[in-house]
Amino acid sequence: MKITFTSPPKNLDERMLYNILKDYKMLNVEVLIRDDNITVDDFIDVIMADHRTYIPCLYVYNKIDAVSLSFLDSLAREPQTVVMSCEDDLGIDDVVERCWKELRLLRIYTKRKGDDPDFSEALIVRQKATIEDVCDQIHRSLKDTFKYALVWGASARHVPQRVGLAHVVADEDVVSIISSFKA
Repeated sequence: MKITFTSPPKNLDERMLYNILKDYKMLNVEVLIRDDNITVDDFIDVIMADHRTYIPCLYVYNKIDAVSLSFLDSLAREPQTVVMSCEDDLGIDDVVERCWKELRLLRIYTKRKGDDPDFSEALIVRQKATIEDVCDQIHRSLKDTFKYALVWGASARHVPQRVGLAHVVADEDVVSIISSFKA
């Protein structure tokens, strides 16, 4: 094992790096570190580059009614942060809306032929979902008898638009699936 530094690191010592490499069973390696501000976490991230992914995080702070306005203002300005108060019923809708946004979820409403759309219950799909994904949400075999779909909403060029399985839906679209019956 050989570890070389272009400038001495501020946060690491060589012995710690040897131990980390040994823990990851990297015994015959040459390491060149060019950053003097590297941390242990940074070093491990480089070692585990193919095996590690970070997922988004949303920090939700409750009881904002119990803190000062200046602290609340600084907290609310932090990235990936939402503030709320269950007791005073403040910010709950913001938390729900932010969850929809961060999870990249869409609400798709269904409509039976001749009926009004059912806005009481939505199908939940991911962003960039297609009519095929909507069919899968309703029933796996629906694709087998699918003829076309009628779409009302932001993803339709005109109302209603007749589309196929590859059509990408938008949030709060209304979809009516037309299928042929196979006996």
